[in-house]
Amino acid sequence: RLPRGSSPSSSPHSFFILALLNRGSMEAINYVATPIKNFGKESIRLVKRCTKPDRREFNKIAIRTGGGFVVMGFIGFFVKLIFIPINNIIVGG
Repeated sequence: RLPRGSSPSSSPHSFFILALLNRGSMEAINYVATPIKNFGKESIRLVKRCTKPDRREFNKIAIRTGGGFVVMGFIGFFVKLIFIPINNIIVGG
């Protein structure tokens, strides 16, 4: 039962509430359970298709990730190097 002064359309879940009220109880259960069941089946299928990387593939990923860290570190270093003198000029210190 809805609180006094509110209508089903004022609730954030009004579409689902109205859909469940307009259907039979078994249809309402299927309406909620079917997407959950499909998500579970697709998740299991995804996990079964995933494979552990072999040594060569892992090394390739590790080297590229490390390279990304080094590049981002140099970018941060040079940005800091450029902005220290600019900040000293602005602050005057």
